[in-house]
Amino acid sequence: MGQLFGTDGIRGIANRHPMTCEMALNVGRAVASYFSNGGVRPRIIIGKDTRLSGAMIEHALVSGICSAGGDAVRAGVLPTPGVAHLTVSEQADAGVMISASHNPFYDNGIKIFGRDAFKLSDDAEAEIEAMLMEEGYLQTRCEGVQDVGGDFRLADADACYARFLKTALPEGFRLEGIRIVLDCSNGATFRVAPRVFRELGADVTAMFVQPDGRNINDDCGSQHPEHLSARVVEKGADIGLAFDGDGDRLIAVDEQGRVVTGDQMLAICGKYMKDQGTLPGSMVVSTVMSNIGLGLAFRELGIVHRKTDVGDRYVMQEMRRSGAVLGGEDSGHMIFLDRHTTGDGILSALRLLEVIRSTGARLSELNRVMTVYPQMLMNVAVAEKPPIAEVPAVADAVAAVEAALGERGRVLVRYSGTQPLCRVMVEGPTREVVERSCRSIVDVVQEALGIRHPADA
Repeated sequence: MGQLFGTDGIRGIANRHPMTCEMALNVGRAVASYFSNGGVRPRIIIGKDTRLSGAMIEHALVSGICSAGGDAVRAGVLPTPGVAHLTVSEQADAGVMISASHNPFYDNGIKIFGRDAFKLSDDAEAEIEAMLMEEGYLQTRCEGVQDVGGDFRLADADACYARFLKTALPEGFRLEGIRIVLDCSNGATFRVAPRVFRELGADVTAMFVQPDGRNINDDCGSQHPEHLSARVVEKGADIGLAFDGDGDRLIAVDEQGRVVTGDQMLAICGKYMKDQGTLPGSMVVSTVMSNIGLGLAFRELGIVHRKTDVGDRYVMQEMRRSGAVLGGEDSGHMIFLDRHTTGDGILSALRLLEVIRSTGARLSELNRVMTVYPQMLMNVAVAEKPPIAEVPAVADAVAAVEAALGERGRVLVRYSGTQPLCRVMVEGPTREVVERSCRSIVDVVQEALGIRHPADA
């Protein structure tokens, strides 16, 4: 990754580098310049989630796009996959999403899609970053632009995206008789998700659909499904569906209130698609963070399991390379490449409901396809990110835990691609073993790499 672009675009605390108005202005200029297509005025779709700083970043982006001679087309609050879809349906040259996904409201970020609705390649991001890093380049380039662009609004963005989602379903598919509880995370799905499921005939209870700019992802959404679980049981619902702030992740809850992870949904959908003959190469792609149980389930099902580095961009790259149409992450990013070009929480929910409707089975029954091994993930705030193998104390701690676990578990220590964090993940035979092992590594990481405050000295 470059200095600005991480594994999922540019991200940081709003009003601090790199998420400043000045940077957003230049990102708009750079995107319009990159997609100028031989001097033709580019059209660029802009969407955002509900966080407070979204309008600030949006205005700066629009100014930058217009400054470079591009037309900015605002879609308003819309999930990230909705922006990807509109980029194609509106025949735009690029799409930009303003969001920090599952992060707190004070963070924000910028994700960019090409005219094909796929996230930009590493090479494309490097070219845009080079423009941003060369002092004065973009300002000088725009000084010669007299035919500046316009600022337009797309009035029916929600409706267009909703129609697209329903085309991903079998003809005549309906959800009458199914009771669904939605957790929209006070985020980008707060309008469109309830609309889609109600239009399909479901009995919908919608939670966390009152965004105020600060409550996005706040004790709700795909990372905090506890309230959803309780409401599913209370309402006697058939399923609970939780999205993250920008709507590209899904975590489900079965009718008994038990959480169903991304890995488990990959197993359920992978089995169904293989049975239906719609899983090319009998192949599914996930990341190295996937639970051991997913690989074991796929082995029993006769499904080829490909693994990539962490990040949905790497899952997508492997899917396009190998011809796979199903992939994702345990965090709830699910990619159905036969239906869309990016992870889509609402689409994933609809595909999961398609399995439930077609098989007549409850989610708790479908979930038996995979046994989840106990797992613990802990984060340590770090000041720098040297290669783990080059920090002897950490490498030794990891080796000691791996030796103790043997074939009964595994360890993964990696840095976050979007935050100053070191993530320590351990899987093993029991919760007690996993917790003890994970904490032993975390203590060493904290001592060797953790941020030290004056009080710690």
